[in-house]
Amino acid sequence: MNTLSASRAEAPAAAAERGGRVLVWDAPVRVFHWLMVLGFAGAFLTAESERWRLLHVTLGYTVAGLVVFRLLWGLVGTRHARFADFVRGPVAAWRYLGSLLRGRPEPHAGHNPAGALAIVALLALAALVTATGLANYHELAGDWAEELHEGAAMLMLALVGVHLAGVLIGSLAHRENLVRAMFTGLRRGRPQDAIASARVPVAVALLTAVLALWAWQWQTAPQAGALDAGPAAVERHGHDGGQDDD
Repeated sequence: MNTLSASRAEAPAAAAERGGRVLVWDAPVRVFHWLMVLGFAGAFLTAESERWRLLHVTLGYTVAGLVVFRLLWGLVGTRHARFADFVRGPVAAWRYLGSLLRGRPEPHAGHNPAGALAIVALLALAALVTATGLANYHELAGDWAEELHEGAAMLMLALVGVHLAGVLIGSLAHRENLVRAMFTGLRRGRPQDAIASARVPVAVALLTAVLALWAWQWQTAPQAGALDAGPAAVERHGHDGGQDDD
């Protein structure tokens, strides 16, 4: 009788491990993720175009703001969004990679330790790329800022490639579509792995703030010629425009 009761009690957890899906990624994490994808991809593709300079700069501001948000959300967000939940260091990352090679990957409801290191590195590089880009745009540094900006952007692109490869390998190893999980927020797991709320209002506020930034940038956009030369030229243009013809 006791054995039968125990089996019934364990059935939901076993079913969850076999394929039950629970809410793991909250809405702010998902909105942040796809906005970051859009922001970095758009900024990278428009980096060499003077015609799309305003878009490049706007997306740079967007990525900078997203990094700040993710750092804060990593402290106060839901369970699996917090850095304390998934940042484990290189030893745990190597152990996880070893489990992949053995064909028995360690289960993790949130980010695995190897993916966590990639995420931390991507956030650090995104901060460096935007800081050097804004310093160069506002003429706060010399040519070294532009070179560091371009080098960091290329390194970030390479790390994005590694991240995508990791997502593909993880999806195959765990037999789960990890890309779809970042859209739906649902992953295979136990009931106790689920978060209580998707925090949709926070995601709406984040998306609204980004859209407001884009609208403000377009409404206050300087003339194309002044924009191409940077903010200092915009200021000089304003002063020149106010001088008398005499």
